[in-house]
Amino acid sequence: MYTMFRTDKERAVIFGEYMIDRRATVRATAAAFGVSKSTVHKDLTEQLPKLSPKLYREVRGLLEENKEQRHIRGGLATKHKYEMASNK
Repeated sequence: MYTMFRTDKERAVIFGEYMIDRRATVRATAAAFGVSKSTVHKDLTEQLPKLSPKLYREVRGLLEENKEQRHIRGGLATKHKYEMASNK
């Protein structure tokens, strides 16, 4: 887990780079840095466009991709949950 950031601006860029490097979700990024999903999302959508428009465009694309796949991941998680329960 990562912790201290010098500034909120630095944090927004670090979140963006982390997500792009790892193709991570907002939830995974929040967990890695020990912050809330709201903090990650707010930094990415409010701070990052002003600080690094190019990085923001990449992150925005990843956010859209994750949003489109959300229902698939949710369905797989539910399937896995019931498979695990039936194996007990």
